[in-house]
Amino acid sequence: MGQYRAALAFVTPSANLVVERVTHAVLADFPDVSAHFSRTPVFGSSDPYPYDYDWDGMMGAARLLAQAAPDVIVWSGSKGATLGFDVDREFCRRVATETGTPATTSTLALHDILARKGLRRLALVTPYGAAYQEKLVAGFVREGYAVVAEAHAGLADNLSFAATQPSAIEAMCDSVSAAKPEAIVTWCTNFPAAYSVERIEHRLGIPVYDSVTLAAWHGLETIGAIDGRGGRWGSLFADPAVRRQERAS
Repeated sequence: MGQYRAALAFVTPSANLVVERVTHAVLADFPDVSAHFSRTPVFGSSDPYPYDYDWDGMMGAARLLAQAAPDVIVWSGSKGATLGFDVDREFCRRVATETGTPATTSTLALHDILARKGLRRLALVTPYGAAYQEKLVAGFVREGYAVVAEAHAGLADNLSFAATQPSAIEAMCDSVSAAKPEAIVTWCTNFPAAYSVERIEHRLGIPVYDSVTLAAWHGLETIGAIDGRGGRWGSLFADPAVRRQERAS
């Protein structure tokens, strides 16, 4: 404890009510790491940039965060999974080029842990409506993942995502578990699934990866701070000795 004195910076959608509270809760287990936030315009029920990011908004938020000289800048947002993972790689490239700060995203964090564990059969649980859910499933399929089950709450306005009840999230996870996925992905950083992950994993025996905790985990991973703490947030925070073994296998 106390080995790391680091700062993680997070870009998050403007209508998000979940990222800050979950990230601060996760980092309570890492009191030597601080979290700092900036917002990019994402709100309402329609997206003015359906086929790309609002780069002015994204990079404007990243530039402000870079002024605090954080160790890493993280996009705690889930849209990249619908656009194609390369758009998140482009975000990281732009941030690193312009600010000199390494960057990652929720989507790339998920891709990383799935690759390490060799998991391809996924179930997706989200708050989204049917049309956006179809776009999300297609995005994962394009990346080579098999989406063997999905469940969505049918919501459209992103403020409503944050009000989804734990019982509804857990019921959706229970329903997709019947397809025997290798992992359940709770996707949307304004979706308060993080608080239920450990309970769901214990009950179902399936790893559950949540987009908000993924962002925090990958930021911690980038600075080398994953050391066995954070286990109450699920199997993602496994002891690093296990992680090294997974990478070697």
